[in-house]
Amino acid sequence: KAFSLVAILQTTLKTMRSETEIKTLILDTASKDDRIRAVLLNGSRANPNIQPDKFQDFDIVFILNDLNDFICDHNWIDVFGEKVIFQMPNQMTIGEQSKIGFSYLMLFKDGNRIDLTLFPVEKMETDFILDSLTIVWLDKDNLFSEVSSSTDIDYHTHRPTEKEFLDTCNEFWWVCTNVAKGLLRNEITYAKEMLERVVRPMFMKIVEWKNGSENNFSVSLGKAGKFINKYLSKSNYEKLLTTYSNHKIKNNWQ
Repeated sequence: KAFSLVAILQTTLKTMRSETEIKTLILDTASKDDRIRAVLLNGSRANPNIQPDKFQDFDIVFILNDLNDFICDHNWIDVFGEKVIFQMPNQMTIGEQSKIGFSYLMLFKDGNRIDLTLFPVEKMETDFILDSLTIVWLDKDNLFSEVSSSTDIDYHTHRPTEKEFLDTCNEFWWVCTNVAKGLLRNEITYAKEMLERVVRPMFMKIVEWKNGSENNFSVSLGKAGKFINKYLSKSNYEKLLTTYSNHKIKNNWQ
């Protein structure tokens, strides 16, 4: 099964629509529909510090009139391609749901993914927050004429307050006792939950703040620290990797 999955993925990568094809499709769709007033690109594809690859999502925002016209019948998103799986977070019982816009998260048969957010133009002045990672693809009404060049500044590590730092350290050490208790009782799932869901986030905050202090708090480690190997020394990065263990009790103690 694993081999079959790899083969499918390899075949998919060969047949993926290009960035130009996806962009053209999105812009054609928006240009032909008077209800869509602007198209924005967010996320990694708008980040000048990231080396592009085929696995990047297209994080798209449609600024539009008549939101209800779009979400009363979801079949209109078929224009973007044949979907393998998709989500509509606003209609799900898990995760955070926006009360203003509406999102479609779509993974297509060719391997491309579009995360499309619909935002009503009438809420622009009161509720719209411009992400620093924004490239304007289409602007029919000059709503974004003063948008600056895209930058990841919104995602830079922020300097913690003294209390935030101390609280993080306290939470780390406090919940470490829960991990130890779980290991001593041979309750590995409990111990792993405490370790990975509570202790590790506190630990990673400290790592992030250390890196921020060494870089004048002007860099981003990326979502879930995915760029961390770019900023840590080789020895510290290797030490960090040793903190990940498997289900063996002795390895979790280590």
